[in-house]
Amino acid sequence: MEKFTTLTAIAAPLLMINVDTDAIIPSREMKKVSKTGLADGLFAAWRYTTPGGREENPDFVLNRGPYRQAKILLAGLNFGCGSSREHAAWALHEWGVRAILAPGFGNIFYGNCVRNGIVPVVIDNARVEAIAAQVERDPERNRVTVDLRQNLVTAPDGSTTTFALAPADREMLLEGLDAIAMTQKRDAEILAFQARDRERRPWIYP
Repeated sequence: MEKFTTLTAIAAPLLMINVDTDAIIPSREMKKVSKTGLADGLFAAWRYTTPGGREENPDFVLNRGPYRQAKILLAGLNFGCGSSREHAAWALHEWGVRAILAPGFGNIFYGNCVRNGIVPVVIDNARVEAIAAQVERDPERNRVTVDLRQNLVTAPDGSTTTFALAPADREMLLEGLDAIAMTQKRDAEILAFQARDRERRPWIYP
């Protein structure tokens, strides 16, 4: 998994509430079980004019100018609700999204983001909207910074907002480690416990 420390990037406003995982990646676009090949289907029902088609909808934010290069999403409440499909996080990451700022996330989607190198930043809705208003004046120039080392979001005008992330989630993202790699960091402790336990309960072990 790619490490995340600090990102300064174009931010795309998608301020709708209750954007579920089926909107992020419709089921008809989930034709693979790998983490690649899904970006084309990201927000397919909104990006394209017809179901299954690929004619772009010019009104959709990610089809417009600088927002095509956005690596940060500014989202509404309960982003990523609905089904548990991890494909939603896979599609976002493959498209280039590395951080999402929203007042709240679907619980499972939040975890899927962390485990796929996307930082889910929970900040107040009024703050998300204020940042979006600044960005929209000049998306190319008015970039947003997400600093995971300091747990800080910096808006285009230089104002800052702190956010919280669970220590284990923050460690995974900063170090670029998945859940297995995080466990392997404690190999010595695990083996030491196993050795002690083998002495106490030898009948457990073959």
